[in-house]
Amino acid sequence: MVRNLVVASIGLLCSSSFASALSWNATEYMFVFGDSYSTDGYNISAGINSPVPGYTSSDGQNWVQFLTGTYNQKVVKTFDLAYSGATIDAALVPPYRPTMLSVVDQVAQFNKYLASKPAGAAWDSTNSLFAVWIGINDIGNSESWTNITQVKFYGTLMDRLFSQVEDLYSKGARSFLFLTVPPVNRAPLYIQQGPKAAAKMGTNVAEYNTQLTQSVRTFKSKHSDLDTVTVMDTQPIFNVLLDNWQTFGFVNVTGYCEAYENGTPTTTYQVKGCAPVLNYFWLNALHPLFTVHNILAKAISTALSGYPATQIAT
Repeated sequence: MVRNLVVASIGLLCSSSFASALSWNATEYMFVFGDSYSTDGYNISAGINSPVPGYTSSDGQNWVQFLTGTYNQKVVKTFDLAYSGATIDAALVPPYRPTMLSVVDQVAQFNKYLASKPAGAAWDSTNSLFAVWIGINDIGNSESWTNITQVKFYGTLMDRLFSQVEDLYSKGARSFLFLTVPPVNRAPLYIQQGPKAAAKMGTNVAEYNTQLTQSVRTFKSKHSDLDTVTVMDTQPIFNVLLDNWQTFGFVNVTGYCEAYENGTPTTTYQVKGCAPVLNYFWLNALHPLFTVHNILAKAISTALSGYPATQIAT
């Protein structure tokens, strides 16, 4: 009960609704663009109705699956085009493998397979939500570059990202959900690099998120016919969980069990010397476990479930 109340409160405090019409309980289709925090391994090029492998970075369901399968009030058909390792545009920030599909590539897939509203994906502007969660790899992969200033470069990234959002708008998308980059500076990857590296990453994430929110406002101001446009700030959710880790049942929020880092056979799996996997916040150096995704999804559903904008902090 305490957890539910806390999560509901977080959901209100960390989202900003720039318009409010399509509520979550009326959503029938969801299209997802992003990176490993969102992917489920779906390959649309194998066919619109091809099986979803369920490959996630969370050792279980991720926020998309929880949102559409646990916190949904009606059946939501989801097309998850997110790809592990993705950046906004590989021409701006190369992913760590050239075969990884950027948001630009993912939108191209949407245009090829889904924009025409084929059988099996007969979506329309009034019943569909387009979700975008990207930026972790853009920030991390460009962090060491010395030929840019982050403030200016993130502006370039936003221009490119919102050229893709505009493309989706031109195909009929009217309701959007944007998620900010979480405090990955508190992930083991950056904790292990020392306080200076973690602080630098925290500063970069804050700047990226500021520009993302500003870009959403600009996008909204350009189009009077947009429906629901929501920015979900993941920072308060992650920080509350990390700051109050014992209350939420975590045994470790600064490290992880190496035996679990590539996934486990079950969500209750345990090896000698480590707590059960579900008691950790981080599965590995950068990815939170399904327990975190579950709480995030609950907060998102709260924010999308028809609360007036006046009840949601901006």
